[in-house]
Amino acid sequence: MSTGTETIVAAPDAEVPPTVAGRVRKKLTSRTASAVSLVIALLWTVPTLGVLISSIRPENEIKSNGWWNFFSNPQFTLDNYNQVLFGSRSASGGLAGYFVNSLVITIPSVLFPLAFCALAAYALAWTRFRGRDWVYIGIFALQIVPLQMALIPLLSFFNYGVSLGGVQLLPAWDLDGPAKFITVWFAHTCFALPLGIFLLHNFMAELPGDLVEAARVDGATHAKIFRSVILPLIVPALASFAIFQFLWVWNDLLVALIFAGGPKNAPLTVRLAELAGNRGNEWQRLTAAAFVSIIVPLTVFLSLQRYFVRGLLAGSVKG
Repeated sequence: MSTGTETIVAAPDAEVPPTVAGRVRKKLTSRTASAVSLVIALLWTVPTLGVLISSIRPENEIKSNGWWNFFSNPQFTLDNYNQVLFGSRSASGGLAGYFVNSLVITIPSVLFPLAFCALAAYALAWTRFRGRDWVYIGIFALQIVPLQMALIPLLSFFNYGVSLGGVQLLPAWDLDGPAKFITVWFAHTCFALPLGIFLLHNFMAELPGDLVEAARVDGATHAKIFRSVILPLIVPALASFAIFQFLWVWNDLLVALIFAGGPKNAPLTVRLAELAGNRGNEWQRLTAAAFVSIIVPLTVFLSLQRYFVRGLLAGSVKG
């Protein structure tokens, strides 16, 4: 009589069941999926192509027939771009100044939420404190609050400060001129925090806990762990959120109209609304200005595309 443990060895030709990630990857890389993606991409590009062609056509051609007639009767001009970029602000141009305003508004409105959301997501994912789960639930619930509901309270906060029982707890923000950009940055940062913290927290929570524990054993502080361990691993998630935030702020009109404080600080979206004219018939200017406005976000998206795709897919499936 003998005892012992038996080792079960799988046959070399035994089939390993595919994982969820493998099945999803196989479906997304099939010929049918590629064909559907190509058709969707072409259809999605048609309006952009129409705007581009219309922007280089003469005014009488734009107002008399559709942009597709360009292929049968091509007529080319750069007067539309010259008019909207270098014309006077009081007339139909001055877009270059508004372009700079959009950059001044957008870049800090992306960097501030990235920094705050990354730090907050790390605290919620890898630190232990009482009420952590309730804080996360509260942040998640803030995503359902419409932006419009916060505009009046936030504007009142900027103009009058915070008072309680006749006591002024916080002073009013007495800002004017270029300093009004601070209020726009503050507003965009506040509106971006719930979504940004939610996305980055989900990404950080999927990271292997052994990395953080090993860093703690080596004596690393939270600041060292975040800077040296977590931050390099969440670059795809940061890029994804940065693209979302950049497109949101660059295309924003409502917040800019309320907090920018006048035409001197207004972004491109405000000027685009004005370029249509009182009766909405200035198509030659609007098409050129619209195509100028999409160059920057298109460049940002193409330059961060690989990080964007990785950030969207990371943590979505497990295998």
